[in-house]
Amino acid sequence: MISKEILSKIKKLEIQTKGLVNNLFGGEYQSAFKGRGMEFSEVRAYTFGDDVRLIDWNVTARNDEPYIKIFEEEREQTLMLCVDISPSGFFGSHSQTKMELSIEVCAVIAFSAIKNGDKVGMVLFSDTIEKVIPPKKGRTHVLRLIRELYVTRPEGQKTDIGEALSYLNRLLNRRSIIVLASDFQDDHFQKQHKITNRKHDLVNLVIHDEFEDELPDAGLISLKDAETGRQKLVDTSSKKVRLAYKTRRLEQEHELREYFRKNKMDSVSLKTNQSYVKPLINFFQRRIHRR
Repeated sequence: MISKEILSKIKKLEIQTKGLVNNLFGGEYQSAFKGRGMEFSEVRAYTFGDDVRLIDWNVTARNDEPYIKIFEEEREQTLMLCVDISPSGFFGSHSQTKMELSIEVCAVIAFSAIKNGDKVGMVLFSDTIEKVIPPKKGRTHVLRLIRELYVTRPEGQKTDIGEALSYLNRLLNRRSIIVLASDFQDDHFQKQHKITNRKHDLVNLVIHDEFEDELPDAGLISLKDAETGRQKLVDTSSKKVRLAYKTRRLEQEHELREYFRKNKMDSVSLKTNQSYVKPLINFFQRRIHRR
């Protein structure tokens, strides 16, 4: 039984995202993603000027004359939302948590996908696969995905992005769009991440909270790691301590950005205290201009 509070959140989010999809993101999504894949249609006899790389050698051998494969743009694609629901995502220093921001952005992208005739599925993960919902079309299906994002609580306590992507790589037998939403608090995901990027159209949504970037001057405080449970007393009144923390956070963000850049991966950085509308629009525009 779903609580009235959750039902109210889902309804409010649907109304909010419907306006964004109709006015901003629906067309941008189509331009950025539609027709990026090719599927086999038929074979026909080779004619002078055809690309010899398209010759179907099996058909050619059977007919004693050259035939080539004809491909068409895919009219329907599959979007898989791969969402990190590990405990660190339930932190937020402003009006929303990182998880709530992930839900909003995933809702916008999912409604944009079904508006353009694509199927949408979802994998929820922590350090294990928490829930899998196969791809389908339609508003009712997207509302189910949103409901699961609100109500599913992780059994795992840490983050294993590699495990989630390994599962997706085995699950999907054709090229799909994969939107990975996570705070990327994981050090050993790169191998499967690179494989996914080669096999699929991977988009990384990096979810931040401003409070994680800089310690406040609040004296001696106890900090607890949401995923390991470890606690540590930190003297935040020390400028040296605050600077060391901030420097390390900046280094981590830089390392992640450089990793994306070197491997030519799409990424969008989002913060809980800022609107996601402009970063998403800028991302779609970058993809459109690349085509």
